[in-house]
Amino acid sequence: MSVALGSYGIWKRASETTPDLVSEVEKLGFGSYWVGGSPEGSLEIVESVLAATDKVGVATGIVNMWRDDSATVAASYHRIEQRHPGRFLLGLGIGHPESTPEYRSPYDTMVAYLDELEGAGVPRQRMILAALGPRALALAAQRTTGSHPYFTTPRHTKMAREVVGEGVVLAPEQTVVIDDDRERGLEVARAFAGRYLALSNYRNSLLREGWTRDDLDGGGRDRLIDAIVLVGTAQQVAPGIRAHLEAGADNVNIQVLGDAPMAGYRALASELLG
Repeated sequence: MSVALGSYGIWKRASETTPDLVSEVEKLGFGSYWVGGSPEGSLEIVESVLAATDKVGVATGIVNMWRDDSATVAASYHRIEQRHPGRFLLGLGIGHPESTPEYRSPYDTMVAYLDELEGAGVPRQRMILAALGPRALALAAQRTTGSHPYFTTPRHTKMAREVVGEGVVLAPEQTVVIDDDRERGLEVARAFAGRYLALSNYRNSLLREGWTRDDLDGGGRDRLIDAIVLVGTAQQVAPGIRAHLEAGADNVNIQVLGDAPMAGYRALASELLG
């Protein structure tokens, strides 16, 4: 069986993750914690937060296939599974060509890496693949428990569910800014989105969703920024988070931007889980 994730989880970079933070996330009632930002293949940060919690599912979002070899990652998976059985989901991805000099044949690289992990005894149902386009989504459905899309909208979630079919885990990330000052919140959202709008895989994914190049260029039109990053109070952004579930997601992992992310998570817990 795959790892229990719950309907809502938290996504934070490995560099911002601490055992105390994840312990609070668990107490708030979120079902999962996603360690983002390409954590090291040793997965020591994953093991530390599992040791500090009792039941929250922990996933990587994602281990970069270019950064760590499959033998290292497989050994880390088995070590963690032995110590914390049933609670760790190994999220994997291919990264971005703009930041990876070795980047080539991404689909073939993913297939080979999954072959190696499976050959090393990592079960398919304990892996999840970062996938955006139809071909990668189909691979995720065939070779892992499902897909973990990043920087997408409910429109993509609906499309992804149609590709992967039923019975496959779909766990998109959703970025939010909890701020009752809309202009201030949009400034944070735009700064965040601008980095990803310069990356070809995310641009191509958004174009497949139906956005135009005019929507994407120049840091993104307001309507695109509003769709990618939800800005407002917890009550105002909650419907946009729920929209992923309505579009076919099983789990929505929420990334809160800003100076006080934990305050945002607490407010969202009251709104979504209360």
